[in-house]
Amino acid sequence: MRSPAQNAQLALLLEVSGTPKPGNVDRRHEYDDLRFEHFMAGAVGSTRGLLLAQQGAAVGRAFERGVVGMAEQKGGNTQFGALLLLVPLVRAASVDPETALASDTVEEIVRATTVEDACDFYRAFEHVDVGVGDPPSELDALDVRRGARAESVLRERGLTLFDVMELSTDVDGVAREWTEAFPRSFRAADWIEADDGPVADRAADAYLRLLAAEPDTFIVKRHDRETATEVVERAQAALDGTIAPEHLAAELVQQGINPGTTADITAAALFLALERGVSV
Repeated sequence: MRSPAQNAQLALLLEVSGTPKPGNVDRRHEYDDLRFEHFMAGAVGSTRGLLLAQQGAAVGRAFERGVVGMAEQKGGNTQFGALLLLVPLVRAASVDPETALASDTVEEIVRATTVEDACDFYRAFEHVDVGVGDPPSELDALDVRRGARAESVLRERGLTLFDVMELSTDVDGVAREWTEAFPRSFRAADWIEADDGPVADRAADAYLRLLAAEPDTFIVKRHDRETATEVVERAQAALDGTIAPEHLAAELVQQGINPGTTADITAAALFLALERGVSV
């Protein structure tokens, strides 16, 4: 029987193996500088952080260590957002088998994060280049790209990691999962569990449904909301059979449009489905 940390690593591997996942790296689609093998290596490297989470380490510490290991490959950032979702989920799955997969258990864990967790979260940005947008001018001192240099501000204002996530809910889908008790992750896990066939293929189907449901915030950051909305419409067309998902996948990769937040949530959903008993 796999442990929560092992299921989290497997979730990362299954997420990148599922195809087609329009705009994201998978076993058939790559970017010139970001390849399938980089994601495989990132998943393996993240093990140390996932094990810390399983052992009850602080969320920020486990996340930062996971990012350090994930970054030990040549592609750069592969699973930063996915790890931010997986670490508290692994903690939750390790608390009590009877309540491990309840959303309120996960909510309790993220709400209990500390200022120290926030500092570790900021330190994680020093290990890998993460695509983020410019913060509002009043939050310049809390720009995550400052890394450890923001620590004094975090301590001065007494901001926990949950507080930091709350500051970003309007612009970041992963932060929104944190503050709303992981609703999309749990919903997509239901889809994966109810589906049949190879689990990686179920994940690709869930990814497409998530992509068609709302604009991906990573696309908004890298491009704009109009582009993200167009991708929603194209994903719905793929679900409706108007266009082939494979065609959309090739199109988005060619255009350099990467729905990274949707991939992160798919990885979290895979973990939840595996913990519930979906077999591989």
